[in-house]
Amino acid sequence: MKKFKFTINGNVYEVDIQNIEDNIAEIDVNGTTYQVEVDRVIQTTKTPKLVRTVSVPSTDSAPSIAKTASPATPKGTGSIKSPLPGVILGIHVKEGDMVKAGDKVITLEAMKMENVIHADKEGKVVSIKVRKDDAVMEGDLLITIGE
Repeated sequence: MKKFKFTINGNVYEVDIQNIEDNIAEIDVNGTTYQVEVDRVIQTTKTPKLVRTVSVPSTDSAPSIAKTASPATPKGTGSIKSPLPGVILGIHVKEGDMVKAGDKVITLEAMKMENVIHADKEGKVVSIKVRKDDAVMEGDLLITIGE
């Protein structure tokens, strides 16, 4: 915990306080451990424990539901949302186009970097909610994909 150096009657003592509980301190003096009683209760300062809540990205509509479906499950409608705030640089599909999972659908500029957004499911592009040069925020709906 803390280390001290004492000089008593010309003798040098290196004291290391190892542990303190209530009014009993465990100290090490020049390599020998002693248990000493302190005449008052010493309150140790404790660092508060940081507790954080679980963060869920704002792009998840329901945190308990997986964002992608397994290949064997039936496909339904889905939406592609903006993963971060930015500006739409390009839209690579049109309404009515068929897309497969992994197809490039939108290019988004965010923090001076181009981010390619891919389709996360297979289906037909039902609607495109943005245009080129539109500014979007994180979680904004970009494209709706249906069957």
